[in-house]
Amino acid sequence: MEIDRTDGRSPNQLRPLACSRGILHRSHGSASWSQGDTRVIAAVYGPKAGTKKNENPERACLEVIWKPKTGQSGKEEKEYETILKRTLQSICILTINPNTTTSIIIQVVHDDGSLLPCAVNAACVALVDAGIPLKHLAVSICCCLATCGHVILDPTKLEEEKMKAFAYLVFPNSINSILPEGSSHTKSKQLEDGLVTSVTHGGMSVEDYFHCLDRGRAATARLSDFLRKNLQPQVLGEGSKAG
Repeated sequence: MEIDRTDGRSPNQLRPLACSRGILHRSHGSASWSQGDTRVIAAVYGPKAGTKKNENPERACLEVIWKPKTGQSGKEEKEYETILKRTLQSICILTINPNTTTSIIIQVVHDDGSLLPCAVNAACVALVDAGIPLKHLAVSICCCLATCGHVILDPTKLEEEKMKAFAYLVFPNSINSILPEGSSHTKSKQLEDGLVTSVTHGGMSVEDYFHCLDRGRAATARLSDFLRKNLQPQVLGEGSKAG
């Protein structure tokens, strides 16, 4: 029995994607990422000389600042900052530009579900736009577990509130997929089955979790394809959309 979704999508269907690069002139890199009505803007500043307190000066430092649509940052925003920082640290080459700090500012424009995955995707595109050295890219998706046991992808805010549990998943996306042929990066095969970040909320069994993992990994093929097309050299500085 299929679960009915308020917007008519199938359980595996993602909302329309939209992405634009270089939208902010004063930042070193920037990107807007939308999934349905959820939209996030990411801005990158740096690298700037010096590292933050308690950071290793022999490596590059990243800081993430999360700005909600309205009001002050609270506990949830601080949690998002921590998750996003750890995710970005795992994909950036921190041995290049040691003793520097790069700031990633996340501005929430509108939240209609899957907010953190949208922020991860926006931040990755903004890092590329800023020319920050990366081991590989990453794509993120939210998988929800309904009370009936069905898994749905890319939920709206209303769907998130009705779900039994959900998982934010970040998968590696080979840098080979966005660079021209002949580049020196040849590790795409090693990244196919990897997992960069996994954050769960609510209760789900191990079997349910692996079901979410399988469905999420399968769905990221579309995200990866969209990201690859958006980052191709011939569309630098231009927006890209997918229905």
